[in-house]
Amino acid sequence: MAAIQRALPSEECVQNLAHVFGLLADPGRLRLISALLEGGEMCVCDLAAATGQSMSAASHALRLLRADRVVKVRRAGRMAYYRLADSHVRMLFDLAITHIGHEDGERGDD
Repeated sequence: MAAIQRALPSEECVQNLAHVFGLLADPGRLRLISALLEGGEMCVCDLAAATGQSMSAASHALRLLRADRVVKVRRAGRMAYYRLADSHVRMLFDLAITHIGHEDGERGDD
């Protein structure tokens, strides 16, 4: 069977991919994303409690995720409510979970 030819990504694309994967490589940030997947829109205090992080650590991680458009914020008075920016984040998360869940026998030849 012939392999499907796919154009190699540009250097800029490779750098952007590396940045996104690096951002998502932190367990604390992944816990926040997971909590948002489960709970929808949440404030920092609820996210911190749900993930076992301090409010300061959760706030810092959310600032990074917001800067790279992984989460969005809605302000209501002094409160800030965070949610995932779009469905692509859920897709990345779900695909990664599916990938790591494969049995050795199900993986293609190396």
